[in-house]
Amino acid sequence: MPVLPPLKMSDYSHDRPSPSGMDVLCKLQHFAIITYAVDRRRFAGLMPERFALDTIEIEGCEKALISVVPFIDVDFTSAVYPFPKFTMGQTNYRIYIVDRQTGERCVWFLGTTLDSWTLAVPRLLWNLPWYSGKVSFECDFDSAQGIYKKYKMSTQARWAAAAVELKQAADAKLRFPGFPDIETGLVFLTHPLAGFYHRRDGKLGTYRVWHKQLAVRPAELVSARFGLLDRMGLVNEAEQQVPHSVLVEPINEFTIYLPPKVLS
Repeated sequence: MPVLPPLKMSDYSHDRPSPSGMDVLCKLQHFAIITYAVDRRRFAGLMPERFALDTIEIEGCEKALISVVPFIDVDFTSAVYPFPKFTMGQTNYRIYIVDRQTGERCVWFLGTTLDSWTLAVPRLLWNLPWYSGKVSFECDFDSAQGIYKKYKMSTQARWAAAAVELKQAADAKLRFPGFPDIETGLVFLTHPLAGFYHRRDGKLGTYRVWHKQLAVRPAELVSARFGLLDRMGLVNEAEQQVPHSVLVEPINEFTIYLPPKVLS
C-alpha cells in the first residue's frame, strides 16, 4: 500500500500565469469541499490507464477520495477584456488522481451541474460533461466569527440532484484522517490545479485553473443527498452522512484557462 508523503504548499503554489484570449476570472462564493473516503475498487473503469487513484490509508485500508464542490460563481467574466459579469450556481464532482505521465496530482471530473443559460458554451462548443440544474443556496455567514450560521444548498437536476446542509463552530479544528499532517491534507484536497475528464464525445479533455492558497475552515455535515454518487455506486446515501472532511470558504477567486484541450 503506497504511503502518502508529507506535502508542502510552497512546492505546489506558483505565481499566476498571465491570462490571455478566452481565459476567465471568477469569484466562488459559499465554496465548500465535501469529501468521502471509499474503497478504491468502486472507481474501477472510470478513467483511462494514464491516471492512478491518489489514495490514503485509514485504519489499515486503502481509500480513494471523491469530493462534491458546490459554490456560486459571482463576477464570472473575461480575465482579459471588458465583458459582462455573470452569477450562477454550480456543483463539481471530482476524484483525486495522479497523472502517470507527469506525476502531477490532479482531479478527474465526473461532471458539473450549472444553473445558467451559458451552459450551452461549455456543453456544445467544448463537449464538457456539464449538465443543467436549478441551484439554490440559503446561507448566513457571520463575518465577526468567520463562520456560517446557516449553509444549505439544493440542486434540482436530472443528472445530479443534490442537497446538503452544513454547520460550523468557531473553535473547530482541521482534521484529515489518513494524512500525515494538516498541510498535506490542505495541499491534497484544495490545491489540484489540473482537471481531466471524458468529453461528451468520449475523448479525453483537460483544463487548468489557478488560485491562491485557499483560506478554508472546517465544517460539520448535518445532512447530504448526492444522487449522482448513489446512482453510480460510489458513495451510497448512508455513507454520504459520514464524510472524510468538510471545508468551507465564504469567497475566493479563480482564474480558468480556456479553451479546454482535447488530448485524444
